[in-house]
Amino acid sequence: MRDDRQYFFCGIGGSGMLPLALIVQRGGAAVAGSDRALDQGLLAEKFAFLRARGIALFPQDGSGVTPSSVVVASAAVEDTIPDVRAARQAGATLVTRAELLAELFNAAPRAVGIAGTSGKSTTTAMIAWILDRAGLRPTVMNGAVMRNFVTAETPFASALVGGGDTFVAEVDESDGSIARYAPRVAVLNNVALDHKSLEELRALFRDFVAKAEVAVLNLDDAETATIAAEVPPARRITYALGDAPAALRADDVRPLADGVSFTLRAGAAAVPVRLRVPGRHNVSNALAALAAARACGVDLAEAAAALADFLGVRRRLETVGSAGGVTVIDDFAHNPDKIAATLAALHEFPGRLLILFQPHGFGPLRLMRQGFVDTFARRLAADDVLVMPDPVYFGGTVDRSVGSADIVAGVRTGGRQALHLPQRADCGAHLLGLARPGDRIVVMGARDDTLTAFAADLLARLGQPARA
Repeated sequence: MRDDRQYFFCGIGGSGMLPLALIVQRGGAAVAGSDRALDQGLLAEKFAFLRARGIALFPQDGSGVTPSSVVVASAAVEDTIPDVRAARQAGATLVTRAELLAELFNAAPRAVGIAGTSGKSTTTAMIAWILDRAGLRPTVMNGAVMRNFVTAETPFASALVGGGDTFVAEVDESDGSIARYAPRVAVLNNVALDHKSLEELRALFRDFVAKAEVAVLNLDDAETATIAAEVPPARRITYALGDAPAALRADDVRPLADGVSFTLRAGAAAVPVRLRVPGRHNVSNALAALAAARACGVDLAEAAAALADFLGVRRRLETVGSAGGVTVIDDFAHNPDKIAATLAALHEFPGRLLILFQPHGFGPLRLMRQGFVDTFARRLAADDVLVMPDPVYFGGTVDRSVGSADIVAGVRTGGRQALHLPQRADCGAHLLGLARPGDRIVVMGARDDTLTAFAADLLARLGQPARA
C-alpha cells in the first residue's frame, strides 16, 4: 500500500468497499470515493458517517479522480463507469478491491481467511469478537456490520483496525479473487453452487486450503469433507454437528427463545456454549470460529465464553421489530443454502412466514434457478407465502431470460404459495395485507442496502392506526 497517494474508492458505500476504505485510511493514506447511491440521494446516514471521518465524497462522474490517484473498483465495474474511464484517461493506477485487500492480508504475520458459500460474514465476526476479547487486537475486514463493534462513533462497523499482527478477512470466491489470498489459517465452511460452477469452486477452495499452515474444515459438508481428506492431519482442525469424527463437535444442540445452546466436545473436553443467535447453521459457524481461535492460540473455554456475548451481524436473521403482533425480520439470504438455513431456523418457532425474496441479479438467478425452486418448494410450510419482485438490475448487457416469475411458477408447481409482482413496493403492500398477529414478515436479499430501509418501512406501516 502507498500511503503517499490518495486511494479513491468507486462505490465506497458498498459492503465490501466501505470497510476496506476505513482500513486503508487508518493505515495512513488519504481516502476519497464516489457512489451511485450517493448520487441518487440514498443512504444519507452512511455517507455522513464517511464524511465525518474526513473522507471526501464526489459524484460518480470522474471528477474526483486525479493522475496520482489509486482508483479502487470492484471486479464487476465496467469501463462505462465514469470513474474508471477517468482513471484510464488520466493514467491513474487502477486496482480491484480484491487486489488491494489481498495485498494487505498477505502482508500480515497471522492472516486468517474465511471462505465458503455460506456463513462467511457471521463466522468472520465471531472470530473477530473472540480474538478481540482475547487481547489479540485483530484488524478485521468483513462484508457485514458486526454488531459487537457498533458504537455511536462507528455505526457501520464492518471493519476493525487493530494493533496486533492478526488480519481476519472474509474472502470471496464469486469473482475468483480468493486465489490471491495466502492465509496462515484458512477456514472453509461449505461448498455449494452460487456464482460459479461446482468444478470451478472445488478448484478455488482446494487451492485456498492448500496454502494454509492450518485449515479449519467442516465435515458436515460433503464437498468440504472431500477437501479435508486431502489435508494432512497435522495441518487441519475439523468440526461437525453430526457423527463425523471431527476434532470439534457439537452435541446436545438446543434451540432457545433467544438463541441456541450446545456442548462443545474436543477430545475429552466438554465445554458448554450459549449463543445469542439462532439456528443450527450458527452452531456450525460457531464451531468454525472456535476452531480458528484454537489455531490462533486461544483457549477453547475462553473462546466459548466470548461467544456468549456475540450479538451477530446486521441483516442475518435480524429482528427489525414487532407491531400489531407481527414481527419483521431482515435477512441477507440470497442463495439456496442460505435460504434453507434461514427457513430452518425460523421454523424452529411457531408463526407463519410471509417472505419477500428479491434476487440479487439475473445472472445468479439463471445459474441457481432450480436450486431456488427446490429450496422454497421443500422448505416453505404449507401456510407460508413467498412473494418475489424482479431481480436487482444494475444495467448492462446481462442475460435476463430467467426472471422471478420462473421461480414462482416452479414453487407453485411444487405445491407452495408464491406470487410474482414486478415492483418491490407492490410486494410489500401485498404482504402487509396478508399479515395477522403471529406472522413473521421476512425480507430476504443481497446487494441492495435499501432492503433494510424497506423492512423498516414495513414495520412502520404495520404500526399505523389504519391497520387496527
